[in-house]
Amino acid sequence: MSALLGPAEVRDLAELLGVSPTKKLGQNFVHDANTVRRIVATAALEPGEPVLEVGPGLGSLTLGLLEAGHPVVAIEVDARLAAQLPRTVAEVQPEAALAVVTADALRVAEVPDAPGGARPTALVANLPYNISVPVLLHLLALEPGIRRVLVMVQAEVGHRLAAAPGSKVYGGPSVKAAWYGRWKVEGVVSRQVFWPVPNVDSVLVGMTRGEHPGTESERERVGVLVDAAFGQRRKMLRQALSEVFGSSAAASAALEAAGLDPTARGEQLGLPQFLALARV
Repeated sequence: MSALLGPAEVRDLAELLGVSPTKKLGQNFVHDANTVRRIVATAALEPGEPVLEVGPGLGSLTLGLLEAGHPVVAIEVDARLAAQLPRTVAEVQPEAALAVVTADALRVAEVPDAPGGARPTALVANLPYNISVPVLLHLLALEPGIRRVLVMVQAEVGHRLAAAPGSKVYGGPSVKAAWYGRWKVEGVVSRQVFWPVPNVDSVLVGMTRGEHPGTESERERVGVLVDAAFGQRRKMLRQALSEVFGSSAAASAALEAAGLDPTARGEQLGLPQFLALARV
């Protein structure tokens, strides 16, 4: 087996494990070494920086990160894949530093140290399409030490994460992700580098963590407001937020106290405006 996985190795491993990629788990395995190395290069990590990876699958990206000298903590929900990953790595890169956690990334309460005892400070992953945003937001809230993120996601999701207020794709995920820093699309990934080939396009979306704009309780309050505001996008904020504040009149008063127009809609507000409202 070569240092990274190619199409033949990916299929051989899947056959060995009796794994058929499922839509339920959002499994699309990368089988192109050049793409893997491009992702690692785009992440622009510090030398030897410990990395958290979610959904390593058969190990394509894991091997790329390890090849570049990064200790990896990998969280994998599929027990067969989680058990095989250390064997695959041991065969190809016996000196590599890998820890595997068999768990649902949406439900982990803590992330273990990377091999060597350091905390992961980067999150680099090919995220399962069906749960990419919830996983991302959960892990960023859980791990305040993560300073750099680069994830491969469905193109629609990536553009939404990076969207600014007023754009057609701006939504709740845009506001919630902005809490941690400024996001941007950092690359496009061909459908042809996956097995099976997905019916959607993929992008690399990244962020370098900034200073949090408020407290943890304010972040949670912003989340409640965002969910209400975008749950009824066509409604004015005074109506969309009426349940949160108890009535349309109370919502209007809160919006005005925050310096906001009660007749505005959620997609017109950025994180600073939602935070101002959360502080009323």
